[in-house]
Amino acid sequence: MNKTRTIFAAVGLVLVVSLIGGACSFSVGTNSTESPSNKPVAINTNSGTPSPTSPPAPSKNVDIAGKYDAVGTNPDGGGEYKAELTVTKRDDVYQFSWVSGKSSYDGVGVLMDGEVAVSYTDGPDGKGCGVVLYKIAADGSMNGKVGYWGTNTMETESAKRTSGTDLEGSYDIEGKNPEGKSYKGKLDVKKEGEGYRFNWDAGSQFSGFGIRAGEFVAVGFGGKQCSFVGYDVKADGTLDGKWGGQGSTKFGTETAKRK
Repeated sequence: MNKTRTIFAAVGLVLVVSLIGGACSFSVGTNSTESPSNKPVAINTNSGTPSPTSPPAPSKNVDIAGKYDAVGTNPDGGGEYKAELTVTKRDDVYQFSWVSGKSSYDGVGVLMDGEVAVSYTDGPDGKGCGVVLYKIAADGSMNGKVGYWGTNTMETESAKRTSGTDLEGSYDIEGKNPEGKSYKGKLDVKKEGEGYRFNWDAGSQFSGFGIRAGEFVAVGFGGKQCSFVGYDVKADGTLDGKWGGQGSTKFGTETAKRK
C-alpha cells in the first residue's frame, strides 16, 4: 500500500494480503504507538498431528468478534509495533479495525475452519479492498470464500486446476457473487517472492497477492492501497498471523490476544 505506520518502540502491530501493490511498511519510533499500515492476514504454518498434551483445536464455528491487543513485526525486518484491534461481525463477513497512535486501518475478513483472511487499507474504512480465503483439496482444486469491504454478503468461488503443479498453475473457476449471480472464468497463480500472484479473468481482469499456509491460501485484492493478513485462530481465541504484500521479501507477523 506504500503507506507507513508508526510503531511502539517496544512492539508494533498489523493484518490481510496486499493485491496489486507493495506491502505497507511500519517505521519504528522511540515513543510511537502506531501500528503498521498495510498488514496482511496471517496463517499458521505449523502442521502435523497434535500430541496428547496439545490443546484442543478451535471450533470451526468459532466467533472471532471482539476486541484485541495486537503486537507484531513489520515485513523485511522493519521493526516491531503495537495496536488495538476490533473485529465486528457483519453477517457473512467480519470488519477488522486497527488503531495505533493517531493512525487507523480498516478491512474485511472471512473465516473458514479456524483460519482468517483479511484485506485492509489505512483510514477509517477499507473501501475498494477484497479478500479470498481458499482451502486446497487433495486434487489441487480450491474452494474459497470471498469478502468485499462494505458488502455483508459473502461470495463463493471454486477453482479446478487445469495445468501446473503445487499451487502454481491455471484454473477454471466458477462462483456466485454477493447478489447471487453465477459466473465462470479463468485464474492463473504464480509464485512471487514469499507469496503468490493471483490473476483472475471472469468478464473483467484483476489481480491479487496472497500467502499460503498448509492447505489454506489468503489473498488480498483491490489495488495498491490494499494489504493482506492471514490468521490462524488458536484454541484460546488468539489470532496468530502473517501479513505483507507484493514486494515483501519476508512477511511480517502479528499476534492479537482478546482483551
